[in-house]
Amino acid sequence: MNEQARKTALRLMTYGLYVLGVEHQGDLRAASITWVSQASFEPSLMVMGIKKTGRPFSLLKESRKFALSIPESGQKDMAFAFFKTGEGKNGKMGDFAYETATTGAPIISAAMAWLEGEVQSIDETGDHAVVIGRITNAGVKRDGKALTLEELGLKYGG
Repeated sequence: MNEQARKTALRLMTYGLYVLGVEHQGDLRAASITWVSQASFEPSLMVMGIKKTGRPFSLLKESRKFALSIPESGQKDMAFAFFKTGEGKNGKMGDFAYETATTGAPIISAAMAWLEGEVQSIDETGDHAVVIGRITNAGVKRDGKALTLEELGLKYGG
């Protein structure tokens, strides 16, 4: 295989930027993730690629529940804030207020929309786990365009 072509082609794929929130036994964490897609209409499923070495992944494996905050175009500060895992304390994840809904996982209050779900399966074959989640709840706070890696001037993949 031509490795440079593989890398270039993968970097041409479009990616959003989302904030994964997880909670288990009072430990709340949030992390920016990019590999996310709807995977099924019925049942309503999504797929996420999640770094296996971080605390959010271990909490997700234990709790089997998650929230996914969807930042709006222009919310670059939110994206960069969770490149390193944020820990929930006193109603905030870093500098961002959060709220919870049915799963107890943190939802970033400033995000334009959010989804909650339950883990259906996890495949740990690669350096990122592939997590399939069933969407159980959702909210939209306002209309807008979702934040993308392209807007941030970043490329991921390869």
